[in-house]
Amino acid sequence: MADRFVLLGLAHARSPWFRDVGRWANAAAIPAEFVKCLTVEEVRARLAAGRPYSALLIDGSLPGADRDLLDTVTETGAAVFVIDDRHLRRDWLSLGASRILAADFTRSDLLDALENGARPISRADTLTLGPSTGDTVEPSWTGRLIAVTGSGGTGASVVSMALAQALSTDPRFRQLVLLADLALDAEQAVLHDARDVVPGVQEVVEAFRTGAPTSAEIRTMVFSTDRGDYHLLLGLRRHRDWAGLRPRAFDAAVAGLLHSYRLVVADVDADIEGEPETGVVEIEDRNLLARTAVRRASLTVVVGNPGVKGLHSLVRVVSALLDFGVAADTIVPVINRGPRGVRQRAEITLSFAELLDGARHGLANPVFISERRRVDDAIHDGTPLPARLGGDVSRAVLALLDREHRDSGAVPPADVEAVAIAPGSLGTFADFDENGDT
Repeated sequence: MADRFVLLGLAHARSPWFRDVGRWANAAAIPAEFVKCLTVEEVRARLAAGRPYSALLIDGSLPGADRDLLDTVTETGAAVFVIDDRHLRRDWLSLGASRILAADFTRSDLLDALENGARPISRADTLTLGPSTGDTVEPSWTGRLIAVTGSGGTGASVVSMALAQALSTDPRFRQLVLLADLALDAEQAVLHDARDVVPGVQEVVEAFRTGAPTSAEIRTMVFSTDRGDYHLLLGLRRHRDWAGLRPRAFDAAVAGLLHSYRLVVADVDADIEGEPETGVVEIEDRNLLARTAVRRASLTVVVGNPGVKGLHSLVRVVSALLDFGVAADTIVPVINRGPRGVRQRAEITLSFAELLDGARHGLANPVFISERRRVDDAIHDGTPLPARLGGDVSRAVLALLDREHRDSGAVPPADVEAVAIAPGSLGTFADFDENGDT
C-alpha cells in the first residue's frame, strides 16, 4: 500500500483495547502503525515533533482527556477517537472528538472509523497537512466583551463596577450584564462583600474543560448583586491559582459567557506580556486571563490617574495595548479622580495626545471621572455606587458599541429606498381576534 494510517494511542497500559489495537497493527490486520503513549506529555511531545498522525485513540476515563488535548490534536489535522465506556456521559463531540467508540470495539469498528473519519499518511518524505477538521464552532450569537484595565492604584476595579452598574440600567441590557473578575489578584469578591468564594472562574473553566455547559448552567455559577441588575463572576481565590487554568478551556469559557450575556465587563490586569515579548512561555500562561480578555474585547477601557506618575502609567498601558494589536479606536482612556477645572483637563488631554501621538494612532480623548466622596461609603455599606461615577464612561462605551454596530453592515444597502408608512395603515389590535386571526 502507498498509504497507511499512523495512530497514536493513550490509555492505561493494561487496557484491553490498547493491547488489541497493537496486536492488529503488528499482524497487519489493519493498515496502520500504532504508537503507544502512557502520558499526556508524551502525546504532546510526539505531536510537537512534527510527524503527521492520522488519529489519536484515547481512553475517555483518563484525567488528561479534556478540551485542551483534543484541540491540540485536531490542530495538527489528526482525528480524535474517544473510547468511552458509556458511564462518563460527556459530550465528547462538542469537546472536539471526531468519533466515539465503545470500549469493546472490534477491528471492523476501528476500520470503519478510520476510513470515514481519519486521513491516511503518505509514505512520501514531505506531506502537506490539510486544515483542522475539529475546530470548535462558535455560536451564531455572541455578546460584547468590555475589558477594564489599569496599573495598580488607579481604581480600575471600582470603575469596572461602576461601568457594569451603569450599563445594567439600560433597558437593552437589564439582567444581561456580567461583571467578570479576571484579575490575578481578584478583588471583586471583597468589593461586593461576597459571602461565598465558590463557584468562580475556576469552576467555570473546569466545566468547559470536560464539557460544554449551557447558558442556564453558566448562570448558576454567577451571583446577583445589590448594586444593579448585573451578575458577578468571582475571580481566582489565590494568585497562584492561574497555574490550574488551561488555555483552550478558558477561551471556551469566555465564549460561553459571551453566549450567555449581552455585555461582559471584565476586570483584568494591565500585564499582557507573553512568549513573543519575553521568550518565556510561563509568562504567557500567567497572563492568560488578561491576554484572552483583551484579544476578545470589543472595547478596552484603560484607567489612569492625573499627575505625572498617573499619566505616565496610563501612557505605558495604552502603548502596551497598541503593541499587542489592539485597535486604537477601540481604546477608551479614563482619568480617574480627575480635576474638575476645564483648563486642567485640557492640559492633561493635550499631554496625553502628545506623549502617544494620538492624532496618528486615532486615539480618543480621555474621559474624566471626578473625585466622589461617597464611593468608599457605598462599598462599605453594600449600596449602589454614585450614578455619575460610571455615567460618562458608560456613555462613551455605548457610543463606540453603537458605532461598531453601524459599521458591521447592519445598515440597509444604499439602493434601498425607505418607504413612509401612513398612520393606521397597519391596522389595530382590535382587528385581531383572540386567536390572532383577522
